[in-house]
Amino acid sequence: MGAIEQHEIPFEGRRFRNLKRRRGIFLLPAVMTSANLLCGYYAVVASLIGAPEDLNRAAKAIGLAILFDSLDGRLARMTGTTTEFGVQFDSLADVVSFGIAPSILAYAWGYRSVTSLAGEGLHQLGQFAWVCCLAFLICCAWRLARFNVQGMAPGSSKYFVGMPTPAAAGVIASIVHAFRIGGPMPIGPLQNGWWAISWFVLAAALGGLMTSTIRFYSFKDIPWARKQTSLAIVLVCLLVGVIWRYSEYALMIFACTYTLVGVILHLIRFFRHRLVSRTA
Repeated sequence: MGAIEQHEIPFEGRRFRNLKRRRGIFLLPAVMTSANLLCGYYAVVASLIGAPEDLNRAAKAIGLAILFDSLDGRLARMTGTTTEFGVQFDSLADVVSFGIAPSILAYAWGYRSVTSLAGEGLHQLGQFAWVCCLAFLICCAWRLARFNVQGMAPGSSKYFVGMPTPAAAGVIASIVHAFRIGGPMPIGPLQNGWWAISWFVLAAALGGLMTSTIRFYSFKDIPWARKQTSLAIVLVCLLVGVIWRYSEYALMIFACTYTLVGVILHLIRFFRHRLVSRTA
């Protein structure tokens, strides 16, 4: 009886039903990208307000944007709804969440925390901060445009060419979250002018890593959708618990370790290649 009823449905009706289902599936990645954009916008507004707790909220919003950004592409690939429009929409959202938001957050946190400078010295620091944070933003847009054209590392989908923009933004957000006022870290936000200069140099250096040719692991070869062992599930749960309970330590360690590992492996490959070329 069910088979007869299915045959009685006109072809146009079945096609309309399939079209509605596909439109619903297309909506899922778009919602994740929109949530990513919303978090970036909130981070910008909170950074402009500039109170210590607002800066911490901005850092958390960037962290949520990283989560949503990882979900939208994965959902699109799992449901077979990857489109050119979705790719461009995702890149525009990433410019806001991982370019504009962290650059403004870095400027506000580093500049407003300084208490040892005044007058001309503080003005000069502001000019230096402006240039460094602008460099971070430009490099973020450059990195995203290059990825849209070139994609992953040649011959491998396991590595990105240059530091991913969410990872660079994550370094800034995790440090701001770790050293917030009232946090568990032994020192608070930046107060000395030299520490502030080092902070802005770090922001510019992260921009340089984004536009570099250093390969960074993508985690795309991990079979998240397949069955996993019980040990793997337990480890993931423990990791989530550690991040939830000790987010100030864990997130900064993860973000900085990811950055350092990429740079160190690049240096090892570089010197190994030089050694082989000399002995050849």
